[in-house]
Amino acid sequence: MQASPPPAQRWLTVLGPFFALALVVSLFGLGLLAHDLEGFKGFVSVRNIKTVLAQTVIVSIGALGMTLIVVSGGIDLSAGSAVALTSVLGAKWLLLGWPPALVMLAAVLAGGLLGVINGGLIAGFRMMPFIVTLGMMGVCRGGAKWVANNQVVLVPQESSLNHLMTMADVDHGFSLPIGVWVAAGLAVLMALIMRRTVFGRYALAIGASEATATYSGIQVPRQKVLIYGLAGLFFGCAGLMQMTRLSEGDPSGALGMELDMIAAVVVGGASLSGGRGSILGSVIGALTMQVLRSGTSQMLWPTYMQEIIIGAVIIVAVGLDGWRRRR
Repeated sequence: MQASPPPAQRWLTVLGPFFALALVVSLFGLGLLAHDLEGFKGFVSVRNIKTVLAQTVIVSIGALGMTLIVVSGGIDLSAGSAVALTSVLGAKWLLLGWPPALVMLAAVLAGGLLGVINGGLIAGFRMMPFIVTLGMMGVCRGGAKWVANNQVVLVPQESSLNHLMTMADVDHGFSLPIGVWVAAGLAVLMALIMRRTVFGRYALAIGASEATATYSGIQVPRQKVLIYGLAGLFFGCAGLMQMTRLSEGDPSGALGMELDMIAAVVVGGASLSGGRGSILGSVIGALTMQVLRSGTSQMLWPTYMQEIIIGAVIIVAVGLDGWRRRR
């Protein structure tokens, strides 16, 4: 049986994502304060804070599902393509005159179905998650282009779903898009599932040692199907939010979003080898990624600098995870 980590290490795991977020905010804040006062004011303005929170919604919802997969020792490279496909399906269904409530339900369930397929292939045929989800990434992306006829599908302007990601007042008060509150509610729900249910404990046990979980009587194949299916529901919800934010279903959208989700989970303190992770950490990780993008934009850095920095952050986070495990 694996020994419990010392209290100092547990606190480091819990507080690490907050330290990372504080460090990123401080570095960009000090950099802007030293070189561009107007840029600093824009960085710390209510408008920018609200914008960052709104832009974090899609990745953070997807990161909830990715956390469940990663802590169970898996990976899903098809998440971004699933977001694109469900956003296109939602836009298509709205054009066909479906009620908004039915479109929301169908888009989320479509994401869940994709997750069940992933989990079924991984568990039923004992295939590597990397290979299965890599193949599903192409299937979902191609399916999105096929359904959309290789073009953007515009959402009807009169649709009530267009207001899920809009703010009534950008510069004042605490009004936030409905999507932000949806993401917060889902995070609380997922945290309760991970910490208070047998299902959540089984996911952690499988990630810690699949063989031990099997010997303990856990039905590992069934649990994997449930894990990927539940994660798929979150990817479908992220696709719905993507559609409402852009007011369109874009088959080429969400490109590389799965890497942002994985980065958020890793920065949030989860181990890619499984067995450790937290919902709060993943949400803070997603927020950290978006602050990085906002900070580089405020400093007028080119887009490729964002990609370099985020790639470096992932490498550092994985390196720190390996160091923690060795200790």
